[in-house]
Amino acid sequence: MPPHLMTLADLSPRQIYGILRHASYLRNSSLQCLPPRSLAQNRKIQENAPQRKVKGPAKSLQDMSIALLFSKRSTRTRVSAETAAGLLGGQALFLGKDDIQLGVNESARDTARVLSGMCQGIFARVGDHSEIEEIMKYSEVPVLNALSSLWHPTQTLADMLTILDQKEFFYQNEDRSRQFRPITISYVGDSANVLHDMLVTYPRMGMKMRVASPPNYRAPQPVWDRVVELGCDKNILWTADPLEAVNGADIVVTDTWISMGQEHEAAQRYKDFAGYQVTEALCKEGGANPDWKFLHCLPRKKQEVDDDVFYGKRSLVFPEADNRKWTIMALFDLMFGKWSLLEHDPKAPKAPKPQELE
Repeated sequence: MPPHLMTLADLSPRQIYGILRHASYLRNSSLQCLPPRSLAQNRKIQENAPQRKVKGPAKSLQDMSIALLFSKRSTRTRVSAETAAGLLGGQALFLGKDDIQLGVNESARDTARVLSGMCQGIFARVGDHSEIEEIMKYSEVPVLNALSSLWHPTQTLADMLTILDQKEFFYQNEDRSRQFRPITISYVGDSANVLHDMLVTYPRMGMKMRVASPPNYRAPQPVWDRVVELGCDKNILWTADPLEAVNGADIVVTDTWISMGQEHEAAQRYKDFAGYQVTEALCKEGGANPDWKFLHCLPRKKQEVDDDVFYGKRSLVFPEADNRKWTIMALFDLMFGKWSLLEHDPKAPKAPKPQELE
């Protein structure tokens, strides 16, 4: 059976660390061989040309075609996937909702079988969660969930890589690998797919979570069942008060309040989320740690976070966006190139058991 990935709940902490380690390696090796972004960089590279002997990442997707099955529009996910596949030597085939028969004249089952015969991997960004379940059930090649209504594993991986890039948030082991410190992640906003993968992942990596959402915007039962099954609920505080949620926060996270397909709910949602905007004042009053950082998966609206935070020194949102590419590249290499995602990385550190929330 091919190695599908629906959610990070399906992976162990060691496997997750292995993906992050691999993403960091691919980022470093790729950036050393990619063309420069500026004239100054180009001159520096030319000066050091005789000393440069950089090969870049192995072309594990050479002669492979990867189907990018997108029923929802995207910026970061699409660009990350296409450029990642190219760096690995593969061909990314973008299939938007207006390009193929899926959902119109052809079932997800038949689409999965057809793509399996022509492509070596499927990266699917769908609407209803049942679509990705159907595709994985009938595909004969690896399927990676790029986003569904319930889960968004690639975003959480990018967030974790971004956190591990901040020296105050990790330990360095004897082999120089990085391991998360027992930090506090505070999430303020809608309970949607981004938060869902955070809930089943961060507590298992030794971190605590504090979540604020309006009473009618809690995690759906299938997601919460996985949270409880994995024992993550003991390290999650859920409240309707944003001030309580950001208390002791090392990292504050929010997401869009209105996802694609929810535009007709905009007026009610803005009313329900009044007081949830992430600001310096909110985090100071709530007692966030003095050096707290900010994450947002993008695209962002001003109602969710003000300009001072979003464009300020606390914001990690653009490095976070960049890291979408490297974590997706790691998954493509492992899943489509090596079929090895579900194997344990013996060198990856074990996640500590966090103390329960008081």
